Amino acid sequence: MRTHFAVLFAVMVAAGCAVGSGVVVRGAGPDDLLKLREGPGLEHKIIIGLPDGTRLTRQNCMTNNGKVWCRVALTDRPGVTGYVSADYLAHR
Repeated sequence: MRTHFAVLFAVMVAAGCAVGSGVVVRGAGPDDLLKLREGPGLEHKIIIGLPDGTRLTRQNCMTNNGKVWCRVALTDRPGVTGYVSADYLAHR
């Protein structure tokens, strides 16, 4: 049963992280920013903080230490790329 759940979860993550899909930052809160990082994990340097509503283009996602991280680019500034936690992304 546990194996089936892991496979189902992996399929859901892969489907939700389609390359090139448009997403927005959701859930960072009114007084906080989602950190865009150089790599997939909290140990990586912060590039910039992103407020709720920031439009992003998702490139790919991966799991690191049990957390899903997505490589993204700012929609309005595609040269600015990095990784964010998938927990704070919603489809546009």
